[in-house]
Amino acid sequence: MFTVLDRTASNSLSLTAERIATLVRAILEKRAITRAVGPDDALTECGISSLDMVNLMLAVEGEFDLKIPDRDMTPSNFRTMARIEALVEKLQKAA
Repeated sequence: MFTVLDRTASNSLSLTAERIATLVRAILEKRAITRAVGPDDALTECGISSLDMVNLMLAVEGEFDLKIPDRDMTPSNFRTMARIEALVEKLQKAA
């Protein structure tokens, strides 16, 4: 069983955060990784490989119908689910 921890003040994740968590969960499940992942946990420490990270970037673009500019395709922006959420929200506001 895979669990995404909610460390926010409320008891529910935003819709964007839920969608990102689903993408991360799918990648981890393909690798048979079942550990809990919180919004601020480093994804590489949770078992996401560099190839998985590329697939996650592509999945985020597809899920949110976004084109992530090359300047924003950085390890820093994809370090945690919270950072991915911030990037998605920034790009959606700019669109």
